[in-house]
Amino acid sequence: MAILEVKNVGKRFGGLQALNDVNLSIVENSVHAIIGPNGAGKSTLLNCLVGKLIPDTGSVMFDGQSVLGRKPYEINQMGISRVFQTPEIFGDLSVQENMMIPCFAKRDGSFELNALTRVTSQRDILDKAEEMMVEMKLADKRHMPAASMSRGDKRRLEIAMCLSQDPRLLLLDEPTAGMARADTNNTIDLLKQIKEERNITIAIIEHDMHVVFSLAERITVLAQGTPLVEDTPDKIKGHPKVREAYLGESQDAA
Repeated sequence: MAILEVKNVGKRFGGLQALNDVNLSIVENSVHAIIGPNGAGKSTLLNCLVGKLIPDTGSVMFDGQSVLGRKPYEINQMGISRVFQTPEIFGDLSVQENMMIPCFAKRDGSFELNALTRVTSQRDILDKAEEMMVEMKLADKRHMPAASMSRGDKRRLEIAMCLSQDPRLLLLDEPTAGMARADTNNTIDLLKQIKEERNITIAIIEHDMHVVFSLAERITVLAQGTPLVEDTPDKIKGHPKVREAYLGESQDAA
């Protein structure tokens, strides 16, 4: 059963047609990768899914409800969380303080950092933060300034902050960008663990094919804003349309 349905979505920026009649269906409790060359429209599509952009045409439905016209915090409340390409954490706060921030979120999407000074009276928030730090193997870094962590651990913290709100759909924008191979492999293992233990749906934009083929159950390939093919990883490998998009090989030559 599809949890996210994208139908006939188009988006233009001036003379550039960034997305052209995009259709996409993401099955609940699956890992779905969206790949394509630079400029294929991947980030534009992701921004349409989280309310940062409104498509010119088409619809985006999450669990039967339209996301169009909703503010990002409203989409978050629907059960969609996004991890950005560059980890969005508070570097001058500790890991524990970062983990507590989602618990202070207000209904309008804002939060009060000064509430962190009252943590001794917020046992439930401390307990939730501790639970997430243990689950995500960050407990030994709880008092460390977030800025001092490796990129892999920063990403782990950001994912933990998203998961603390119990999303049903986790969107990841190039989560391993700029990582050393060891951190990349740790992130792959982390996402596999999350998928297995939480039965969460994951959609991922990624250039690293090692990551894509290690995680994805379905892959959609975009080129110049248009879906070329959607299939299983085994069938995507060596597909003539994919070779043409990535390598410039014509289908006639394949």
